[in-house]
Amino acid sequence: MFGISSLLSEPLILIFFVLFIGSFIGQVEYKGINLGASGVLLFGMVLGHYGYQIPAVVQNLGLSLFIVAVGLQAGPRFFRMIKSSGLVFGILGFLIIVIACLTTILVGKLFNLSAPLTIGLMTGALTSTPGLAAALEATNDPIVSVGYGIAYPFGVIAVVLFVQLFPKVLKVDLRKDLHKTLSPVKHKSSLKKMAIAIEKNNIHKKTLKELQSMIKSNAVISRVIRGDRNFLGRNDTVLLKGDEIIAVGYPEDLSKLEVAVGSEVTSNVNFRENLKMHRVVVDCQEMIGKNLREIKLREKYSVTVTRLERGGYEFNPSSKWRFERGDVLSVVCSPERIKAVQELFGAKQHQEVNVHIFSISIILLIGILVGMIPIHLPGLGTMTLGVAGGPLLVAIIIGHFGKLGPIKARFYQPSNRVIRDIGLVLFLAGAGTTAGQGLVEVIEKEGFVLIIGGAIITIVPLITAFIIAKKLFHLSIIHSLGAICGGMTSTPGLGACNNLIDTEDPAIAYAAAYPIALIFISIASQLLVLIL
Repeated sequence: MFGISSLLSEPLILIFFVLFIGSFIGQVEYKGINLGASGVLLFGMVLGHYGYQIPAVVQNLGLSLFIVAVGLQAGPRFFRMIKSSGLVFGILGFLIIVIACLTTILVGKLFNLSAPLTIGLMTGALTSTPGLAAALEATNDPIVSVGYGIAYPFGVIAVVLFVQLFPKVLKVDLRKDLHKTLSPVKHKSSLKKMAIAIEKNNIHKKTLKELQSMIKSNAVISRVIRGDRNFLGRNDTVLLKGDEIIAVGYPEDLSKLEVAVGSEVTSNVNFRENLKMHRVVVDCQEMIGKNLREIKLREKYSVTVTRLERGGYEFNPSSKWRFERGDVLSVVCSPERIKAVQELFGAKQHQEVNVHIFSISIILLIGILVGMIPIHLPGLGTMTLGVAGGPLLVAIIIGHFGKLGPIKARFYQPSNRVIRDIGLVLFLAGAGTTAGQGLVEVIEKEGFVLIIGGAIITIVPLITAFIIAKKLFHLSIIHSLGAICGGMTSTPGLGACNNLIDTEDPAIAYAAAYPIALIFISIASQLLVLIL
């Protein structure tokens, strides 16, 4: 026993011992549910109770790496989601955090719990590690981790059971409910193709770019027909009266274009088919995060993208939309051009994991500096975003753009996971050993009250959010559950949701709600310090 105690007094041995046993505990499953990385936190608390302590610098290093990886992952979706029709899912994620905060305040007052312990219960009830990180920094009290550790298991189990059992209680056919309910990410109509004759004098000798600026239509002009000739629709293509154009878009956009330039050609359009429609899948890592404007597809390859399919839905392509792996592009080009386009977007073999140390370092430095800026809140006091919030905000912004000068933020996806997972377990190991020093005293003092409080903070947002999703936003049950899992930051919940029905709809709702919840739980953890 003395030998083991001596070995664990060595920081490196202690760190890897906590990671080894903790990760083993996290992998143990019961009916498809496991603790995951939180097993490291729980085992760290046990060793912390016996006096073992992982250096604070290790915990802070892990926190920094984890937060930056999370921000870079959320960045590409966050701002695009805000501007899209999927915003309703983000609003639901935000409302879940607001409801959880109000419930947390009531629980803290009702059971007379300290602010750090109450906030810890909230982050555990919402299974939010970034929230835990922000709360630890804001309170500077390790007791936050105790609240998190106690509430976390129920938070995981409750969301999974809610997703699995609630549809059965309601006795609803999920597929029928999904089909009869209009999703916020679906359009009421499908993309269509229309041939339009140029008849208006004011369009004569205008370029396609000038035409798009004049009418503000989202329809894409894929080709221009002049006699027996067939041109690709480029920005600098000049239109002449008597030309016919082939446009792709939603009916409302096509109608706007038709009124502006002439009338629809209802007879068969005769032209030589030297341009063909092809479907190309985005799979090359170098294209992930880039947009049509950056790669200059029309200028360099004489190719027009008419549609973009993502998650089973078709959209008019925007020059600002950033590509994601698995996007399907409908492109119009000559047969000899398609091979070059397929090679451009096709998969390329990666020989190594591309972690860009310079970029990680500069993002962290800027983030920490931003986190130090004091923010004055009238009536509440002054707060800062801190080591957790500052890097998270900066990483989300840089992740959205993908590259700012020499800073690169689009890593090969496994690289980002490596940074995130290593950072997470180092942070949880340090937080666990620190919190373990007061673990027994807190449980002896508060006892069963902590479990009840955490359960309340989990259950109230779950049920309230479901009612709001159905009654206020009129979402389908499957979209409601997906968005709730995102708002509760529950990946196990999403897994259970995916098992209910063979569709990507839950993942779409989850992906839209998750970034909003991620950011606001971090902010809320700091605001509650000033309120409680």
